[in-house]
Amino acid sequence: MLIQQTLDQRQSLNLSEMARAWQQQQQDPTAAELSFDERFGQLVDAQHLGQHNKRLARLLTEAKLRLPTACVEDLHTGKGRELDKGLLRQLSTCRFIDDKRGVLVVGATGTGKTYLACSLGQQACRRGFRVRYYRTRRLLDELQLARLDGNFLMSPPTEAQRRDLLEVLEDRYGTRSTITTSQFPVESWHAQVGDPTLADALLDRLIHNAYQIVLKGPSIRKDAMKQTPETT
Repeated sequence: MLIQQTLDQRQSLNLSEMARAWQQQQQDPTAAELSFDERFGQLVDAQHLGQHNKRLARLLTEAKLRLPTACVEDLHTGKGRELDKGLLRQLSTCRFIDDKRGVLVVGATGTGKTYLACSLGQQACRRGFRVRYYRTRRLLDELQLARLDGNFLMSPPTEAQRRDLLEVLEDRYGTRSTITTSQFPVESWHAQVGDPTLADALLDRLIHNAYQIVLKGPSIRKDAMKQTPETT
């Protein structure tokens, strides 16, 4: 009776993982050999780990990463990629988020821009940060809907979209970190924006105080296709 009452109380206190670990201890004959402090420590560890995993699962769901399984441990830094391993290790600590700095990733199609961005996004979730992945066009569409008006710069944005994008970047600048990917080199972004004045303002907030990574080498997608076994 007392055991069930204790379990019920832990459940009501949202200590379900601790309750589950306690039940396992009751069924483990070797647990009796442990001291009270050791057994209690195991219960606290179980509760902490359970809460961490739940929070991570929620953060990853909310992030909506295009490649949810991408992780920094699997980043390809072989010959020809010219990826600065020291910079990657630094970014993997997510210190750039604490420092409110951005990350710019540019490179040709298939060089792994999205994978790198999603890897950093997943790492941020693992560190407890909230993340949200957007394609620029979808972000602009949602902003338009939010105003009840009815690819980064893959096509020139409209005047309203330029101003919406500037407003978003202005709000985030110095307060949040933004990871931006593009197949266009940075020096061509100004022309892609269209409006010289707004382009200056947009690029200042994207480029200033941001780490820049230029991905090179052959297409990773082609290599992945070659390694995929044929099916019939």
